[in-house]
Amino acid sequence: MLKYIFFLSYIVFAINISYSQTPDTLNLAKFFAGNNGAFVVYDQNNNKYIRYNPKRCGERFLPASTFKIANSLIGLETGVISDENYVIKWDGKPKPIKEWERDHTLRTAIQYSVVPYYQELARRVGKEKMQHWLDTINYGNRTIGKSVDYFWLDNSLKISANEQVKFLKEFFNYKLPVSKRSVDIVKDIISKEVHGKSVLKFKTGTGDYNNHWIAWLVGYVKKDDNVYFYAFNIDGNDFMSVSDLRNTVPREILKYLNILE
Repeated sequence: MLKYIFFLSYIVFAINISYSQTPDTLNLAKFFAGNNGAFVVYDQNNNKYIRYNPKRCGERFLPASTFKIANSLIGLETGVISDENYVIKWDGKPKPIKEWERDHTLRTAIQYSVVPYYQELARRVGKEKMQHWLDTINYGNRTIGKSVDYFWLDNSLKISANEQVKFLKEFFNYKLPVSKRSVDIVKDIISKEVHGKSVLKFKTGTGDYNNHWIAWLVGYVKKDDNVYFYAFNIDGNDFMSVSDLRNTVPREILKYLNILE
C-alpha cells in the first residue's frame, strides 16, 4: 500500500513538473526547420528570459544592418546628423537596390536599410570617434577593423543575440550614455508593425560570413503595459532564403509565445 501511495505521489509530482515548465524550456526547434539559429526574448515586467539554442545565443556574429540602430544614435550624438530629416545625397552611382538610388533622410535610410547612407555617416563620424562610441555604449566586441564604413558588414564588429537584447533594453529604457533626444528620434524611426494587441518594432540585418549567410531580426514588442525585447538570427545558403526565414520565423515564434497578438 505504501509503495502504491508513493507511486501515485511520484506520478502527480511528475505531472506537476510537466505542467509547470517555464517557457525557457519550450522546444522551439520546429520553427527553425533544421536551420541553425538562435532566439532570445526578455519579458521586462516579469524579468524573464526565453531562449532557443542558448549556446548560440551567446555566440557573436556580424550585426549587419541591425547596427543601424546604434549607428543612428552615434550620428546624432556626434552632431554629424542633426535629426531624422537630415539628408545625405545619392552619389549618382548605380546601387544593388533601386530604392537606394535617391537622396535619403535618416528616417528613410533606416526604413529602407540604405547601406550607402550609413557608410557616409560613418565616414563623417571618423574612426576615432566611432571607436569611442562603440566603447561608450559597449556594443558587441567593439571592433572596427580596417574600414570605418564597412566594419559592421565585414566580420570585424560582432555581437551575440544576448548582447543585442541587452543593448535594446538599455536603449529603450534610456540607460545608454546618450541623450534622451537621440533615443527618442531613433525609437520613432525604427520600422513598426501594428497588430491587434501588440506593436512590433524591428530592424533587419543580413550578411555574408564564412561563405554563407546570416540574417537577424531584432527589436521589441509593446503589449499592454509590458515590453518584450527580442533577437533572432538564422543561417542560410543564400540571401533570398535566409531573408525569407528572417521575415517569417521570428514573428511565428512571437505569436506562438502570445507576445505578438
